[in-house]
Amino acid sequence: MEWETVIGLEVHAQLSTASKIFSGSSTRFGALPNTQANEVDMALPGSLPVMNLGAVERAIQFGLAVNATVSPRSIFARKNYFYPDLPKNYQISQFEIPVVVGGRIDFFVGETESSVNLTRAHLEEDAGKSLHENFTGPHGESSTGIDLNRAGTPLLEIVSEPEIRSAAQAVAYARALHSLVVWLGICDGNMQEGSFRVDANVSVRPKGQAEFGTRCEIKNLNSFRFLERAILHEAQRQIELIEDGGKVVQETRLYDADRDETRSMRSKEDANDYRYFPDPDLPPLVIGSDWIDRVRAAMPELPAQKRERFTRDLGLSAYDAAQLTQDRATTDYFEALVAALPQGQAKPAANWVLGELSATLNREDLSIAESRVAPAALAGLIARIIDGTISNKIARDVFAAMWEGEHEGNADAIIEARGLKQISDSGALEAIIDEVLANNQKSVDEFRSGKDKAFNALVGQVMKASKGKANPGQVSELLKAKLG
Repeated sequence: MEWETVIGLEVHAQLSTASKIFSGSSTRFGALPNTQANEVDMALPGSLPVMNLGAVERAIQFGLAVNATVSPRSIFARKNYFYPDLPKNYQISQFEIPVVVGGRIDFFVGETESSVNLTRAHLEEDAGKSLHENFTGPHGESSTGIDLNRAGTPLLEIVSEPEIRSAAQAVAYARALHSLVVWLGICDGNMQEGSFRVDANVSVRPKGQAEFGTRCEIKNLNSFRFLERAILHEAQRQIELIEDGGKVVQETRLYDADRDETRSMRSKEDANDYRYFPDPDLPPLVIGSDWIDRVRAAMPELPAQKRERFTRDLGLSAYDAAQLTQDRATTDYFEALVAALPQGQAKPAANWVLGELSATLNREDLSIAESRVAPAALAGLIARIIDGTISNKIARDVFAAMWEGEHEGNADAIIEARGLKQISDSGALEAIIDEVLANNQKSVDEFRSGKDKAFNALVGQVMKASKGKANPGQVSELLKAKLG
């Protein structure tokens, strides 16, 4: 039987406010346990929550960026459950009326365009943290500690429709969402610190069946690689369970990266189990059109807008435009590079950013903001390719020298010092070509008998004889003329 995987993702993005969502406590990461929790965070009697304006404005930004509806009136609710790190024994969240409704994320899976619709995005507070490992009590006994520094940290929970059908698509969607919230500046996106956490709801069903299977939720995936591995393993686990005559039980599971498997954590609750009801301490959140307009006016140009502009004005393909707008640093570098080149040279600029520069950064595990070759310096190198001074092949060697700081990363100085200028003099090229033709009669005969590959072999011999300095275009033209 052929099976289909059905996936929906819930992403918790920590909002980039300096203080918590309902209190003035700091959200700074790395503080000593329980040093950033005040009366509201600890739920002391008589303390009351006060809404953080900055958290609301970041939610509005997100809603506008994904073309969603920003609710003019939304409600905060109490989500009741009992964990040691939840001081109030309920979490303030949104249920029936969230701040953002609908929306869509567009992205590429490889070179294939895809999109996933959003159900909602709602504001809520984070819980504290239970510390189990390497934690001992006052007398050395094994214990669990509670750190309330995270309690009350502002979150935007972004829920997708169950439209994702593969682990690769899930990762591409999550990466696009991650890029967007970082681009907007509403979340720092640091997955290691828990600023961007993904929960994956996974089920399987026979191919062609309309009804969904029983889903399991995999909690707190903090890397894209773990997200992919967890989905692949969980889908296979469910398929094998069903094919062996068993039934999938709705539950919450954890991904064990060391064993590359998911394991049961607890039975999965439904909404009814949380006994949601409106929080009596918080009035409805009312967002007027004038507030939305002010937020929209202050927003940066969005990735989708840049993609459209890159394809319309610069003539780039949709795929190249998408790759160049995955993060603001890459976009800023590319735009600075294009600005330093003659008009109409966006395509070679894109090829270098997505090709040689990207490969070098990946090899050295650096971000584009840490590039050792500035946009203006790379523009100088590309200009020498455009005017025929060097070939693309030689340019890669020059780029490697620029990266290592030779001649302070100046392309012209490196070309001059190494004697790398391309041979474009027709007389000099003809002399090399005549020698190659005389020494490769077999390839000449094969070309004249109709074997086109022999022509490429001759071009290669000329380039070799010129030590890569011959102008490839001129070589091709002169060879064709001499071979008739």
